[in-house]
Parts: sequence; structure tokens; C-alpha cells
Amino acid sequence: MIWKKFTIETSVEAEDLVAEYLEELGFPGAEITDQVPLTEEEMKQMYVDVPLIPEGETETAQVSIYLDADYDEAKIEELKRQVAEELDRMEAYTSVGSKKITVTETDDDATWQENWKQYYQPFRLEEDIVIRPVWTEYEDIRPDDKVVKISSVMAFGTGTHETTKLCIGQLRKYLKDGQSVFDVGCGSGILAILSVLLGAGYVHGLDIDPQAVLSSRENAEANGLTTDRIAFSCGNLLAGNVIGAVGDEERAAAGEAAEDAAGRAERIRVKEAADKASLGSGIAAVNPVQLVDLALGDEDPVPARTYDIVVANILADVIIPLSSVIPAYLEQGGIFITSGITADRAEDVRKAMTKAGFTVLDTVQMGEWVSVVAQK
Repeated sequence: MIWKKFTIETSVEAEDLVAEYLEELGFPGAEITDQVPLTEEEMKQMYVDVPLIPEGETETAQVSIYLDADYDEAKIEELKRQVAEELDRMEAYTSVGSKKITVTETDDDATWQENWKQYYQPFRLEEDIVIRPVWTEYEDIRPDDKVVKISSVMAFGTGTHETTKLCIGQLRKYLKDGQSVFDVGCGSGILAILSVLLGAGYVHGLDIDPQAVLSSRENAEANGLTTDRIAFSCGNLLAGNVIGAVGDEERAAAGEAAEDAAGRAERIRVKEAADKASLGSGIAAVNPVQLVDLALGDEDPVPARTYDIVVANILADVIIPLSSVIPAYLEQGGIFITSGITADRAEDVRKAMTKAGFTVLDTVQMGEWVSVVAQK
């Protein structure tokens, strides 16, 4: 889909004010671009897991929104007028920069994906684990290294965050060669791919976001992993037992999930689209993510099975209700590895696991984050 990108050049001082004004006009979620680096505290609060290249700080910022085809020239000119008047009003009490307004066309998220590639560089996660984007080279590869290649940057999760490192440490501790792993909330698929490299015989990654599933699948293919070793599906274990798989037939854009007044998850319909349809992932002409709802009688395309290990690097508020669901996906004696838990919520997670019949085996803390491991 072709969008019109409406960009306001302003100052760092005024960027939030401009974004708030755009939200008042009905444009929530404005994109802010500046050169002010995130602080360590901001990265923790935002749960950011992206290795960024620091750049020189400037006082200039760009605030952008995206307009669809309904915005013709007349509507755009009217929006320009409104924004220009507001910038003039703001200038009475703060610096607003150049106030320059530009409108350009952008080919959906493909442009976003290309722009973000410049920020990803190879790095050594642990002594023998290297994360390497496929568009870069990394000379410091050692004979025993486990190299995870990153092809898609749409879904965050590259291993730099403490919660991911905690999961990797626990997988090293509890995963035995040939065992199966279920990665709930797989993100970009890094933990799932690493599980294979660490010896897992089969890994299934699940995420509620179709873009994450597509990103995970592309990353798995970049590492030469086939679906007999690793597969990804889209669904929510907490909503009507919805679970699905990346389809191999049609090419389509993902449908939108809806809930009725009672909050019951309804079917997510797959819409047919042209070959160049994108799920916002920047990947053109990809196979769709198709969701099915077992509660509605749909056939599950993912073979029903239990796993030796379930790993969930999410958040405490999700892990707590998941604790009563996960036993159905675990072998007797299987291990439930969790992370994404702040230190003040660790006891709540342990209580939920115990209530669900688990035996808590291990609690490890790194910085403000905690991993809790339990056994069925």
C-alpha cells in the first residue's frame, strides 16, 4: 500500500508537543525521529532490545504521520494550514525549529525496514554466540561459535536485553540434546533459533503478532532451518485457544482479529491480496499467516503435541495466567522457563506456578529482571 508521509521538521524541545497536537487532530502514534540517544533507564522502561549505533546529538527533530489514499490534495493542504497555524502559536512560548512541512510517498513498511538496517551491527552475545544481520560481515567468527543470522528486523528481539540473556542461560542449563521446545511469544525467533543451535530436536514458536511470525520464519530460513526442525505459528493461548500456522498455499494479508461484547476471541479471517501484499513487515509476496480457532471447530494445522521445554520471555502479567495453560503443552517432568519478570513481580509468578501444580526449581536475577523456572 502506498502511503503519504506527512513530516514536520521541528525542534527536540517541541517534538512531544507537536505529536500531542497531531493526536488531538486524530493521528495517534506519530513517528518521532531525532538524534537524542535513549538513556539506559528509558531502554529498560520501553523494553527495548535493539543494538543501536550512537549518532551525534542535534537539536532538530522530525515528527511524521502517515496518510492513506483518502487524503487528497485538498485535505493535505488543509492539514498543512492547521499544523502551520499551531506551530506559529507554539513559537510564542517555545522553540519550534524550521517548521518545514513535507509530504512524500512511501511504499508501506518496506522503506522502514531498509532504513532500520543501518542500525543493526553484528555483536557477540556470549562467549560462543554471535548475532549477525545477513547484510553485514563479521570477521571475529570462532570455530565453536553458534551464529544466529538475522534477516528481518520487523520484530524486536536480538538477544541484547537482560530478559533474553536470562532465557538463554536457562536453556543452556535445562535443554538436553534432541528435546522439543515451545517458544511462547517468539518475537523475532531468536530464542527458537538458538534452541535449535543448542541442540533441540524440534522447536515451535508462537506469537500473537502476524508480523512476528513472518519475521521469525524469515530468520529461520536465513539460518538454513527447515520446518521439520523449526516452525512458527500465530495465536494466543489465552484467547479461546487460538492457534495457527504460516500457510503454504495462498498469498494474502492477515485479517483483523475481533472480539465480541463478551470478550470471546473470534475468527481471524485471511484476506486475499495481490502478490505484492505486505503484512507491514516489508516482505513482499509472502505466504500469509493464517489463524484458526479450535473452539470454532477449525482444524489445527500444527500437530498436537507436548514439549519437553516451554519458554516464555514475555511479562509477569502474561506469564501468571499462562501458568495454568502451559501444563497442557508440557510433558510430565517438563520444564517451564520464564523471563521478562520485574523483581517485584517474581513472587507473584512463583505463586501462580505453584497454584498451577508446578514445582519451582530456579530463580535467577539479572539487573532488574528475573527468570523463574518450574517443572511439571
